Amino acid sequence: MAVVGSLNVDRSVAVPHFPKPGETVLGYDLRIDNGGKGANQAVAAARLGAQVAMVGAVGADADGTRLRQALAEEGIDVTGVSTTGVSTGAAFITIDDRGENSIVVASGANAALSAESVAAAGWALARADIVLAQLEIPLAAVAAAARAAGGLFMLNPAPAPTSLGEVVGLIDVLVPNRGELTAIVGREVGSLDDIASAVHALEVPLVVVTLGADGCLVVTEDQAAHVPAIEAPVVDTTAAGDSFCGALAVALAGGAAPVEAAQFAATCAAWTVGRRGAQAALPRSEDIA
Repeated sequence: MAVVGSLNVDRSVAVPHFPKPGETVLGYDLRIDNGGKGANQAVAAARLGAQVAMVGAVGADADGTRLRQALAEEGIDVTGVSTTGVSTGAAFITIDDRGENSIVVASGANAALSAESVAAAGWALARADIVLAQLEIPLAAVAAAARAAGGLFMLNPAPAPTSLGEVVGLIDVLVPNRGELTAIVGREVGSLDDIASAVHALEVPLVVVTLGADGCLVVTEDQAAHVPAIEAPVVDTTAAGDSFCGALAVALAGGAAPVEAAQFAATCAAWTVGRRGAQAALPRSEDIA
């Protein structure tokens, strides 16, 4: 499979509560981790046994070298990770005592990833059974990835988009959370029936809506099936969605039915929330077994 998306260095601090405007809060400890939705999802898939190629951009700096090397050490092909004249992306994360997080991203090189750079990695996208992308990179780059995909094209529309533009007609698998689905359809979504109705209007073959502690809703043309979340102690939710997406892609690429794939992804996400960090919290196959 191939992942087209962002690479960031995450700087996270645990806090007793999120600061209000103008308030200073003393945190506990600073953690520096490898992150970015794209890189997280690539690592999630690789640790579950997939052969993964990463397409993205970093800066010509120490953070870029760190991220590229970390992916290579996970067995990920980084040939498609280009170097730009812009600094490597960074995320600044606060995590409260409930394990909830608040994130600010400085896009850096991720915003400089062009459609041309993605097209240049078309050799990796054309041979992949599934291409997975997110929205921490320009929409033009996402569209280029969708057009070059030789297999299924899967989109995690995060952060929430104001529009998917031409991409919407190219999506085989869409994985939004409730807020992202609200942004896509232009209205609040409430009950599971309401979510299913909103999803059917998108005319995407498979949509898996993640609902946090409420699990997820798997919607195809023929059915809408609720998959409960796996109960787990919550330490840090930072990469739970990325863990879910990477695992879902691996399961679908392996031939699993949508509901079965969602159950596997939910198990991987449950493992992730019990640990601090982004990539550091992602499970391996033996952990899930």
